[in-house]
Amino acid sequence: MEEMTQPQEQPVQPTLQSWWQSVSFPGKENYTICEDGQLIQNAIGSLKERVVNALSIDTAEITLKALKDKFAEVENKYKELLTEWEASDDKLKLLGKVERMKDYLQHTAAVGMLQDLVKSLGNMESSLSALTEENFKLKEVIAKEAETLADSNAWKETTQAFKDIADKWKQIGFVDKHRNDELWNRIEAAKNKFYDRKRQNHEDVNKELLQNLDLKMEMVEKAEKLAASDSWKETTEAFHNLMEEWKKTGRTIHDKNEELWHRFITAKNTFFEKKKAHFDVIQTEQEANLQAKSALVEKAEALKDSTEWNVTAQAFTELMDEWKKIGRVPLDKADEIWNRFIGAKEQFFNAKKQHTETLKVTLQDNYAQKLALVKRAEALQHSTQWREATDELIELMEEWKKIGPVPREHNNEIWEQFNKARKRFFERKDANREQRKQHAEKHKLQRVERAHEFVKQLEEEIQEEKERLEDFRNSIQNITPGRKAEELRQHLEKLISQTENKIQHKQAKLEDARKQVAENPEGLVADNSKEADA
Repeated sequence: MEEMTQPQEQPVQPTLQSWWQSVSFPGKENYTICEDGQLIQNAIGSLKERVVNALSIDTAEITLKALKDKFAEVENKYKELLTEWEASDDKLKLLGKVERMKDYLQHTAAVGMLQDLVKSLGNMESSLSALTEENFKLKEVIAKEAETLADSNAWKETTQAFKDIADKWKQIGFVDKHRNDELWNRIEAAKNKFYDRKRQNHEDVNKELLQNLDLKMEMVEKAEKLAASDSWKETTEAFHNLMEEWKKTGRTIHDKNEELWHRFITAKNTFFEKKKAHFDVIQTEQEANLQAKSALVEKAEALKDSTEWNVTAQAFTELMDEWKKIGRVPLDKADEIWNRFIGAKEQFFNAKKQHTETLKVTLQDNYAQKLALVKRAEALQHSTQWREATDELIELMEEWKKIGPVPREHNNEIWEQFNKARKRFFERKDANREQRKQHAEKHKLQRVERAHEFVKQLEEEIQEEKERLEDFRNSIQNITPGRKAEELRQHLEKLISQTENKIQHKQAKLEDARKQVAENPEGLVADNSKEADA
């Protein structure tokens, strides 16, 4: 009778839960794994519970290693912040970095001892809050000082005082936007009240400014003519000479200077960009003429150990396309050269496949870093601290460039969020500058109107005095003889003398006013009606 074959026992397949129980690493108590493979970070201090990553039994070890390795990078980032914190004398400048680090910890694709970082970060936030409160009290004192100056009649001294207040304001650090805006609005209201009361005196037009304006307009016109030139050497020298001449020429009217400089530098850039493109074409053609085609196998073997995955994969595709276009090789060498080529190709793509899992973690971490930058940019888009916010947005852009790619499905969306916040801030900044410019223009026009009204007033007053003088003279000629005739004559002669003095005084003021208006078409005349009536 044949022996019955006993079925062999199948080995038990490990599960994620059993695997999770078998692993150990610092900070494991902060994490939980679900039945569906979701790795959960528990709530830690201010950090909310969240999904860190999705694990599968096939890649769990690789993914966990990548997450633990990434935590070492997280710790290094935090240590860099801590080192900068301890070395900084102005810790409020690190407010944005502290907020970004907190947001980064909330989203980072890493596992480890998060609780120590969270606690230390909380201490930083408490310190920043206390420093912010100190800055608020300092700015409140400045606001009260401004309000005491609003009714001052010491025009020159108070003007300088308001400038000093603005300087002192800039030297005080960060205050939250709502309270900062309230205090600044109080200062602006006080300053506006003072300047509304202060009679504006227009500065004399400087002849040198007009001369410099003419010189710079000539230089701009020369530059714009030279922009179309293809005489590269001569025109380069001409632009060099023009730039030296521009530097030696003094300043001119501010608004015109900016406009002329923009035209000048645009013409210069147009020429040099065209020159560069011209020589780039020549260089490319020369390089192409000098280059010789190397063996495709040698190229492939030079690329097989590359870690520039996307670029090298595209390079192998292009090499394969070239390979297919090349005709047959000698039969005795065909197998050898093909095996070398395909061997190098397979070595690279096997390494690329192993790199993919680690890359997924890196992309997710890059996404977390860029989310933190987006959040900070959106917080800055409504800021009225133009200089500080501009500097920080530039810093954010530099960090953005350093971080690297994010998962493809998030790439456009997160960039649009980030760029939209930046664009919103700079649009507001430009609008604010234009509003201040329009306000200044309005006040200039009002001063011009007052100047001409003052001249007209003096002319009318002089005419009235002349008519009064004529009346007095007629009266003295028609005095009726009598007991009080002499007394009346003396009285009229006194009035005539006083009126002639008034006419002479007002005539001098009128000539001075006309001279000022003639010399300064947009200038001001001292509109002192009480003095005119004297």
